[in-house]
Amino acid sequence: MPAYVIFQEDIQDQEKFAEYKTLSPASISQFGGKFIVRGGDITELEGQFEYERIVVISFPDKAAALAWYNSTEYEPAKNMRLSCSSGVSVLVEGA
Repeated sequence: MPAYVIFQEDIQDQEKFAEYKTLSPASISQFGGKFIVRGGDITELEGQFEYERIVVISFPDKAAALAWYNSTEYEPAKNMRLSCSSGVSVLVEGA
């Protein structure tokens, strides 16, 4: 069953985050992941969306998503993201 990693975030350091965006794709594709949503214009339909950015990454399954998130390949990029942005991330299985 496919799994999706979803990030909702605010960026505190745009320059550093731009560097993160160049580092992360290689590790994502290495684990079979691909971007479904990577930023873009957000239109609220219900409630109030609290973050400036949303990213959705699909993986073949939950195991692949967790392997990527916890991998040594993603670790440098993840540390950079955590140092220049704040938000929430979730992993959800779905169709």
